[in-house]
Amino acid sequence: MKTLASNFDVETLRVLVRGKVQGVGFRMSTVRQAHSLGVTGWVRNLDDGSVEALIQGPHDRIDQMLSWLRVGPRTARVDDLESHEVQEGRHYDRFEQI
Repeated sequence: MKTLASNFDVETLRVLVRGKVQGVGFRMSTVRQAHSLGVTGWVRNLDDGSVEALIQGPHDRIDQMLSWLRVGPRTARVDDLESHEVQEGRHYDRFEQI
């Protein structure tokens, strides 16, 4: 991870996805989608059955990633998605499952 320069044009969002999102390949599919869009960050399962992600990148690609997360892979069912911008001092080099 690198420190972000103050003029670096990047958004960072923390996302919480609820529904049938564990045990259906959601995280692996999220990693593939993030790589295809060129966004960075991470995705992980939470104990309550939801999936949390931190996505970082240009505004247009973040929007595309959010649109995909609202649907997820075919085997998933997304009931709710919450996202909010966070102030992140780190720049992620890649997107990974943690």
